[in-house]
Amino acid sequence: TAFIGVHTNPERQQVRGLAGGISLLIVGFEGEYAAAGEDESEGTSSLTTFSGNVFAQTPFPILGMRFYATTGVGVYREELDAVDHQETNLVFNTGGGAKISLLGPLRVRLDYRVLKLRGESLRPSTVHRVYAGINLAF
Repeated sequence: TAFIGVHTNPERQQVRGLAGGISLLIVGFEGEYAAAGEDESEGTSSLTTFSGNVFAQTPFPILGMRFYATTGVGVYREELDAVDHQETNLVFNTGGGAKISLLGPLRVRLDYRVLKLRGESLRPSTVHRVYAGINLAF
């Protein structure tokens, strides 16, 4: 899945990323990378995350959609050059979404996540992320 979306808390910030995984009908595993760039004019730090997730999904599409719930753990890196800040620590995530069939193996993926940042982050310890992406199933 290649995706684009937004982080919220404290401000809206564009995020881009990639995810790939394997599904065993209902249960699956996924690795994910996401990055939001620094905005010095707003004083917003960059946030990059790498996480491993497990998910459970409906065993078959319902009206062309497969719904899922996911949770995982990983590492984040936050930077803000204006104040010479860097933080690397654990990130936990929980969320869910839907994979919507388009044509053949091509699907749209809609996802919502709550990220819990550990350590000395400049932003609040809870970050919300919403994204849409293109998913290829094979």
